[in-house]
Amino acid sequence: MVNRLSPRDAMYYFLDESGSTTHLGALLILDPHGSDAAELRSSRSKKTADTGAPKSSSAKVTPDAGADRPTAPPIDYPRLVALVENRLQLVPRYRQIVREVTLGLARPVWVDDPDFDINFHIRRSGLPRPGDTAQLQDLISRVMSRPLDRTRPLWEMYLIEGLPDGRLAVLTKTHRCLVDGDAAREISEVICDETRTVEMLAEDLWMPGAPPGTGHLALGALAEALSRPGDLVDSVVHGNSIIADIRGTAEGALRRVGNVVQQITDSAPSSPLNNATTSTRSFAVASVPRRGCAKIADRYDCTVNDVELAIISGVMRRWMLSYDESVRAGDTVRVVLPLSARDPAVERRAESDGRWITVGKPSFVTDLPVGEDNPTVRLAQVAGLANRYAQSSRRLSMGPQPLLPELGVVPFPELSSRAFRSLNRRNYNVPVAMGTSPVAARYVGGCAVSQMYAIPTLMAQRALAITITDYHDNLQFAFIADRGVMSDLPALTEYVTESFEELLGTK
Repeated sequence: MVNRLSPRDAMYYFLDESGSTTHLGALLILDPHGSDAAELRSSRSKKTADTGAPKSSSAKVTPDAGADRPTAPPIDYPRLVALVENRLQLVPRYRQIVREVTLGLARPVWVDDPDFDINFHIRRSGLPRPGDTAQLQDLISRVMSRPLDRTRPLWEMYLIEGLPDGRLAVLTKTHRCLVDGDAAREISEVICDETRTVEMLAEDLWMPGAPPGTGHLALGALAEALSRPGDLVDSVVHGNSIIADIRGTAEGALRRVGNVVQQITDSAPSSPLNNATTSTRSFAVASVPRRGCAKIADRYDCTVNDVELAIISGVMRRWMLSYDESVRAGDTVRVVLPLSARDPAVERRAESDGRWITVGKPSFVTDLPVGEDNPTVRLAQVAGLANRYAQSSRRLSMGPQPLLPELGVVPFPELSSRAFRSLNRRNYNVPVAMGTSPVAARYVGGCAVSQMYAIPTLMAQRALAITITDYHDNLQFAFIADRGVMSDLPALTEYVTESFEELLGTK
């Protein structure tokens, strides 16, 4: 029995093109000299208690002083390969390739890679001296610009050496079709432990299954199609109407098209952020202390999520002013973000659910008042709009959806992908992913993860995507953009600090 891609997986697989690749990932900064979580939280709280000011606006990490800190043996390439190889049994799709079916008679299938080579997927890279933030971000930009090799399992991992103070970075890149669903985890989540002790799984003696031939896949697809008359007989025997199933399929498709049309009639503001994308990416990160954001939230009786959105509003306002000085009062940028960020039943917890790559969750669309000059007023408007639109059925979104998921035949995937991109273009300007709870301390091969950034997918007709990860008492922002539209992306890291400080300094 073949393991066929789900309709959503197939949609993301076929959405890949030369100008848009649907992969995501994570950047983990490893510090072999890093302190345990409790000590680190204590020291950071002491440093930010008075001012709440950010330690850094970029990926740089200055290790805490102290010779008595625990030191893990430095992770190297062989140890990383052994760790990943041991954990792949938790994510079997990472040893499988996607096989398309002749003439699009059915959705593609997952099959074992008979030539699986883990050393192809895990690569070693290094930064030239001085190994600074700009060089790291430039390397990540180039890696994320390249499409994945479709003849192999759709993921890559890089061990990046040459960071100051003996630190390392692990960069992961995974196709979006691999991580859809609650049980499907991104590879960065699989290799991380909650303690410094590495828990190795029982040895997995994996052997690839025999790959099905092209004719076998085609016959299997035809057999599935020919099984429909049997469904008809079964429906008649049991008193069910096949017409009801057909009607349900048609109504489902109409609802999806109707939802898209509804969002188009209330479309996002015209913006270069919706310009056609190229294949070249740029990447940047920034960080602000969560303690300072919590102070702002307490002062203005809002949530930390509101403060995060207000910071992004300030960032986008500054970028628009640098791009076009004619920003007017009332101008907005439309973002889509997880509904869980506004759900009162979802509370931030000290314990983490272990996920920092969250996809496929219910979302809603809201507006950021970038035309408002006063940061306090801007924060109040952000909170009010988000509260209102989270309750509006017109603003709810399940994210990109296949137009006809009930149909297994995909004879014209390129045409369908173009139609999807055209319909989905103006729903919003920028996707924003933010977690609903802090991520607890993590370790890779016994080395402390000092910083963690989730790298979002940059879909077609989007020039910017943003993620925010709550890790080690910091809110860590990651930006990925189309270099052709946002060549000045590194400036956004400074805008994050400026937006945070103006909110912190307002009375």
